[in-house]
Parts: sequence; structure tokens; C-alpha cells
Amino acid sequence: MAKILAEESVPWSPPVSSNPIAVQGNAREKPDTHAKALRVNLDPRRYGTFAEIGAGQEVVRWFFRVGGAAGTIAKSISAYDMAVSDAIYGPCERYVCRPRLESMLDHEHGLTLERLKDSRGDSTAFFTFADTVSARSFKGNNECHGWMGVRFQVFPRDQDSQIIIHVRMLDTENILQQEALGIVGVNLLYGAFFLHHEPEQLVESLLDNLNTARVEIDMIEFSGIGFRQVDNRVMSLLLVQVGLSKCAMFDAEGAVLQPSEVFRKRPVLVERGSFRPVTHVNVDMLRAAREKFVLELPHDERDKVVIVTELTMRNLLEVNDLLNHRDFLARVDMLAACGLTVMISDYFEYYRLAAFLCQRSQRKVGIVMGAASLKELFDPKYYQNLDGGILESFGRLFKFDLKLFVYPFLDPATGVLTTVDNMEVAADLRKLYGYLVDRGCLVHLDNYTPEFLPIFSRDVLDKIASNDSRWEAMVPERVARIIREHRLLGCKG
Repeated sequence: MAKILAEESVPWSPPVSSNPIAVQGNAREKPDTHAKALRVNLDPRRYGTFAEIGAGQEVVRWFFRVGGAAGTIAKSISAYDMAVSDAIYGPCERYVCRPRLESMLDHEHGLTLERLKDSRGDSTAFFTFADTVSARSFKGNNECHGWMGVRFQVFPRDQDSQIIIHVRMLDTENILQQEALGIVGVNLLYGAFFLHHEPEQLVESLLDNLNTARVEIDMIEFSGIGFRQVDNRVMSLLLVQVGLSKCAMFDAEGAVLQPSEVFRKRPVLVERGSFRPVTHVNVDMLRAAREKFVLELPHDERDKVVIVTELTMRNLLEVNDLLNHRDFLARVDMLAACGLTVMISDYFEYYRLAAFLCQRSQRKVGIVMGAASLKELFDPKYYQNLDGGILESFGRLFKFDLKLFVYPFLDPATGVLTTVDNMEVAADLRKLYGYLVDRGCLVHLDNYTPEFLPIFSRDVLDKIASNDSRWEAMVPERVARIIREHRLLGCKG
């Protein structure tokens, strides 16, 4: 929790756009994969290297197949053998990981520039494409995913720009996964060369000639001179917004994260909320839950807990499915000021969020919520799409030994404090509720801070809007500073 309570404030970064945008974005031309690869080959400026590990030479194959490849491909290499790969790119703990991809891009791009810059650098924009992928194996029990990236010059003699993505192949057959991988690679190169000035369209184009049943892209990072105005947090949001991924993450510094890498073999504690704004209650909920959570962990895992704040797409979308980037970035910057990692997800149902976290972590998972949210969780109207209704929902939610850590709720009208122990649910659900309590699935956070209980985010918003300075005592000082300095949430400064 030291990180959460750190005093340093994260520097403000301006949003890419302060205007709401429609979920579907603007209409654009969508060439087929053949046409995309051919256009790249026929562009006389583009020349570079393809380096691919695993799943065959699926991306470069497209450029050989459509013709004109001699004008595009300086070299194609596949260091398939691990010993050969280590000899070229250096040793690596895992072969399908971001460090391996970056070492491939560093090595191959450096060679291309060293060998060709003097002879044709004035007229050629060099690039290096690389991927390291694990497709469906013969045994069929491996994780099917890969890292893919392109480092390129937008113009000849330009400084480098770069895009890195993480891909999951969802087809059940190896040959289909390889096909999907090749299409994604062509889309990435085409987007880098011809859509770099429109990063939102570039992200959407990664799904061209595919669908979300075949691939998932759960991380994207833009860097370099060509993307110096791009905010990767907005691009992460866009991945979820357009359906390329169900989840995207970034840390308090704004660096994008790949969820599986973050959660892998680590206990996870997550708090879902609107965080509009972040209040003392939000921070106290995580503190109290962490104190209880670590007591249930082995000693060697207590320092490995990943603490995450989650925003759902349903929470972020406004009227008519519009999304306001400025409002989104305001919430993220407030969370960042508290040193918190942010996850955006399309998992509205808690049991879907639980399944995602437990599968990625394979360690204990806890979800923090207020007593009012727990009461809502027992409303059958949210489970009408399940054949087994609320029973099926709770069966899925607690399937993986997950626990809910419940922060008490103080009713401002009656002064009654609602906790796990005295919560009232519908009569036909009382035995189910009692069973979950007896089983230890619902944990009462009795270590709360009493003076924070009367704080509600809606009251804070009202006070900010009416220029009532009492709101400042209801949020962490770091959050108050950002709201004042940047006039967020209607603050008049």
C-alpha cells in the first residue's frame, strides 16, 4: 500500500481529444488482405526485414504471395530453434514474451540501417517487422498467443516510430490460427504505413478481414516520433471499445500493460467503481481489503499482490453510446495520482470478471465492493440471460475460491450501518446468502475508517459544481490538487 499512499503526483498529460466520439467511429475503406499486402509491396519507399518465431512465416508469406516482394523485403528470417534464437537475439526466460520481441526489433532494425542507410537512406523509409508466437501445438494444451511489432520510419531519414501489440488466437485449429496471425500482421504493417496519422482508425483496422471470434488484441503501444501526440491510455480504451479485447490495462505512469503478464501467478485484488471522483472511501476500501486479503495468502505471496482499479465500459459510456475522452482521462489521472493501476473491461457481470482474473492469475482473487453493491448483486433482474438465473451466477462467481471483501454502508437518511452481518436480502435468497457467509465467501471489512463512511461521490460532485470547498476534505489531497489545477468535473478552479 505504500505505492497507493505515495505523496508524489503524476504529471498531467493532455487528452488526445476532449470531444465525445461514437463507438463505431467514422466509416473508412477496408481493403482485403491481398490488396493491403500488394499496396505495401508497390510503395517504393518501404523496405525492410521480417523476423518471425513460431507459427511459420505467416506474415511475410502474404508479401511473397501477392507479387512485387523484391521491392519490399530486404531479408526474411525465422530463428525457430531456441539455441539459434539465443545466439542471435540473446538469452531470454521465455520465448513468447515482450522482451524477446524487443530484442528482435533492436537487432534486425539495427542491421538493416547499418547495411543499407548509406546506400539508399535518402529515398527509403526502412522498417522491421517481428513476431514471436505460440500457436496450437500438436498436444493442443498450450496458450495460443503472440507478440507482434513494427519499427519503422514514416519518411526517409526520419527517427523511428513503433507499434507493439499482443495477440490471442481463438481458433481451435493450428492452420486457422496461422491464417489469422498472417492477416493481423498485414493489417499492422498496412496501418503503420498508411494510417499512422489516424491512430484510432489504425486500431480499428487491425480487425479487418477477421472477427472477434478469431483474434483478441489485449495490448497496444504506440511510441516514437510519429506517435508523439498519441495517448496510449486512450488507445487501450479503444481496444475494448471496438471489441478487439475484453480488457486493457495501464499503470500509474500511463504505460500500457498486458493483463496476462501482470496477473501471471500473482494474487489479485480489484475494486470496481466509477471513481468520479476518487474519494477517501475508494482508497480506504483497498487498504482495508488488502489487510484482510494478505492474511489468507502464503507468506511468499504476500508481497506479490496486484492491486487494480477497474472501470467498465458500461460505466464509461454516456447517452447514445458516446464516450468522452476527457472525462475518461480525468478519472484515470485521479487514480494515477494515488499510484493505482487501471483496468478497463467489458465484463459487466461480476462472474465474468472473476473468471477472467482467476484464469489469468491462477492464484487467489479478491473483489472489493461496498455493501450497497453487494445488495445489488442479489437482485435477480441481472441474471435473466442465464438459464440457471442467480444460482448459476453465484456458482460461476465463487467457482475459483474467490472472495468478496465488503465495505460497510452508512445510510445518510437513517444512520443505519449495513454490513455483511446484518444485510437484508429477499426472503427466498436468505439461505443462499447465509450459505455464502458461512462458507467465508463474503468477508466483512471491520477495519474501515469511520470518518470516511459519510462520503459519497455524488455529494462530492455536487459540491464541486456549486463551488463548495468542503469537497476538498472528501478526497485525497493529491486528487484535489489535480481537480483544482485542471478544473475537472466542473471545478471552477
